[in-house]
Amino acid sequence: MEKFQAAMLLGGVGDTLGHGSAFREGSASGTKTQEELRAFGGLDHLVLSPEKWPVSDNTIMHMATAEALVTDYWCLDDLYREMVRRYVDALEKLPEHRADPATVEGCLQLKPDNYLLAWHTPFNEKGSGFGAATKAMCVGMRYWKPERLETLVEVSIECGRMTHNHPTGFLGSLCTALFASYAVQGKRLEQWGRDMLKTVPLAEEYCKKTIRHLAEYQEQWFYFEAKWQFYLEERKISEDSETEASFPDHYDAEERDKTYRKWSSEGRGGRRGHDAPMIAYDALLGARGNWTELCHRAMFHGGESGATGAIAGCLFGLLHGLDGVPGGLYRELEHKEELGRLGEALYRLSTQEK
Repeated sequence: MEKFQAAMLLGGVGDTLGHGSAFREGSASGTKTQEELRAFGGLDHLVLSPEKWPVSDNTIMHMATAEALVTDYWCLDDLYREMVRRYVDALEKLPEHRADPATVEGCLQLKPDNYLLAWHTPFNEKGSGFGAATKAMCVGMRYWKPERLETLVEVSIECGRMTHNHPTGFLGSLCTALFASYAVQGKRLEQWGRDMLKTVPLAEEYCKKTIRHLAEYQEQWFYFEAKWQFYLEERKISEDSETEASFPDHYDAEERDKTYRKWSSEGRGGRRGHDAPMIAYDALLGARGNWTELCHRAMFHGGESGATGAIAGCLFGLLHGLDGVPGGLYRELEHKEELGRLGEALYRLSTQEK
């Protein structure tokens, strides 16, 4: 249970550090951000208080997904209606500067008062952003057991395309939900990427079954898979999961920024549904269980650090709990009590389930 609580908590910490405030304003590179962090005294000296370090919509939307998942729903359609209601509520209360415009735009398409079509949103050419990926780790925590894979696939896709109805967007939510389930199962980290790609055909099957926007999906589908294939080959992660990921000899903050830009589709690492989970995964592989190193790689780079930080923080919590995380980062974190409660509820429901 402690690791589930840590996951929800550290997702918020990663989001807060990456989304930043205080010393991050105007920083456009990982090198500059990390220099400023050192001048501030390093991670050990930071206290993430709600006034100076509020969470962003990454955490708020992740909490909304988790809140829906721990309600007593009769069927998945009821769960989706609950998600819609909570997403709309959450964003209405959030200050503009703490919300990603693409997520706000996606939420405007939801219809909480329409019983049949509440979560049926139109295909969105601009729906390829990271926002679907950052709110779905808890789906993998709720349905982590291998025999619940079909439910995980369905719920993560529906949860993703409610706000990001584009394959690059909602395959991001499938990816982070799967990674969370692999972490709970104790699957070797190097296996995650390959196993995720093997699950993508199940997602395609599910989308065909629901017969919505198939022509648009087919045009865009290959991009997510192609980017991930390219990444796994670059890291030399083969089908043989015994191999370790291969990193360049020289891979400092500047080199990482260049690499993250190369993986992105618009020159800003972590901005989309394929590369936000990719950077988080890469950071976990490179950090090897070291929280500070994870922060340097996932929370303090020149791209969309809030998104990559939220995903990496949550997955770290599932793998390692709060090991090596300075107390100042979570003791006063905004929504700390709620995050802990949701972690506990997700653990209880996922383990008791027959």
